Amino acid sequence: MTTWFITGASRGLGAEIARAALKGGDNVVVAVRNPDRLPDDLQSSGQVLAVALDVTDSGAIPAAVQTATERFGGIDVLVNNAGRGLLGALEEIGDDEARSLFDLNVFGLINMTRAVLPGMRRQGSGKIVNIGSRSGFEGEPGVSLYSASKFAVAGISEALAAEMSPFGIQSMVVEPGVLRTDFLDASSGSCAASAPGSTPANEERASSTIVATAPSPPTPTPSTCATA
Repeated sequence: MTTWFITGASRGLGAEIARAALKGGDNVVVAVRNPDRLPDDLQSSGQVLAVALDVTDSGAIPAAVQTATERFGGIDVLVNNAGRGLLGALEEIGDDEARSLFDLNVFGLINMTRAVLPGMRRQGSGKIVNIGSRSGFEGEPGVSLYSASKFAVAGISEALAAEMSPFGIQSMVVEPGVLRTDFLDASSGSCAASAPGSTPANEERASSTIVATAPSPPTPTPSTCATA
């Protein structure tokens, strides 16, 4: 039986991946900031272990991984799904906003991966699944820093695949487009505050350009993506 460890699994794509794993008869560790917000079907499953974890708290990650290992004997698949969006022209985004985004989308992923790799090496197998974005291979207006974070995810995933192949560990990046989730609500996405030195006129021109050029792709459901 496979054991999955999924970050950001209280809703959206993360929750649907958890449901797909459960449907396949696997064990699932769902790492969420607030376990009370888990959907009822995940809370009530005997094959689900919920751990409270904010992946930007690097000191809390080893204990969460240890708890999962003690419960299920190991971790076979890590899904680095936790992340958020940041909308705004580059000139609108301040350093603090950019660093906060990378702390979650990039460094949270790095620290989670570091924590599970020793166990995967010992067992001689494992899969690292990093949730990227179409913005990780195609830059688009209005998401420059978000794209940068997801380009980093793609690069890490590809390099890790080569590093870990001799140990029987696979690494991959999944790069979906827009899904019908609440990814852009206040808890998952934000709009840029004004960066130092930016003027209202510059911001208005930048925002107008973003709106005029942004694509309108079809929006499949997260369950469609999770079972693909």
